Amino acid sequence: QVQTVESGGGLVLTGASLTLSCVISGRTSSDDAMGWWRQAPGKEREFVAAINWSAGNSIYADSVKGRFTISKNKVNNTVYLQMNNLKPEDTAVYRCAVSTGGGRSAIVMRHMKTYRGWGQGTQVTVSS
Repeated sequence: QVQTVESGGGLVLTGASLTLSCVISGRTSSDDAMGWWRQAPGKEREFVAAINWSAGNSIYADSVKGRFTISKNKVNNTVYLQMNNLKPEDTAVYRCAVSTGGGRSAIVMRHMKTYRGWGQGTQVTVSS
């Protein structure tokens, strides 16, 4: 059973930076990917970024490309999301999860139904 716990969110001003952490427990596979998703009030959950658990290759949503960086520390079973130049539209609950097979395909990485072990999320609020 894979579980994740997110932390690091907060209330910041436009242009600020935050680093989110996701601690992963349970057994993972080299075929897995670790992903960050977010959901704003009144909107559907959307893909943010994901990283291959084995190789470390990563992909990003166009909306965060160039501003966010996903990384991992396999020793600590932790995936991070470094968020720079935050904008009000980044305001959302950020959750991480593990994508079964996501390490083999970018398409799978972006498919929400492949993810398991969703955490409770951490709130990121960006004000003007």
